[in-house]
Amino acid sequence: MKTLKVVSSFIFLIIFFGLIFIYGKPSDVTKVPNFVINGVQINVEIALTPEARTQGLSGRASLGEKEGMLFVFENKGTYGFWMKDMEFAIDIIWIDENKNIVDIVENAAPQPGKKEKELTVYKPRNDALYVLEVNAGLSNLNNLQIGDKVAFEL
Repeated sequence: MKTLKVVSSFIFLIIFFGLIFIYGKPSDVTKVPNFVINGVQINVEIALTPEARTQGLSGRASLGEKEGMLFVFENKGTYGFWMKDMEFAIDIIWIDENKNIVDIVENAAPQPGKKEKELTVYKPRNDALYVLEVNAGLSNLNNLQIGDKVAFEL
């Protein structure tokens, strides 16, 4: 009976670590409840670590209609974003420390075949503390504008 427990525990550990090896460590991304711009509820994930911020939406095939990824920085700045390894177009929305939109780039498209140093880097006109990536067209469809207030709690 004791041998069976040891073997079962050993098999469990092998499966557990095998899954971590295959799928990666527990997520560096978490959901933000109640993220709203202009009355539009968006299901937002936050990139929690520098690695998650570097990865961003790269490598994903798509994003849901009202889904996005929020990048949170320690200090405000003019953070640039590129389309490295992206497979779909996005809108990039920069948000300041007061949770106001300070800039929007619409329809930033993937740039397949370009080398890293050739990729367009999109930067805001003003400093931001947060950057939101959503599907291309969401900004226009919902009439998002510079100055709009964004509501969310981290």
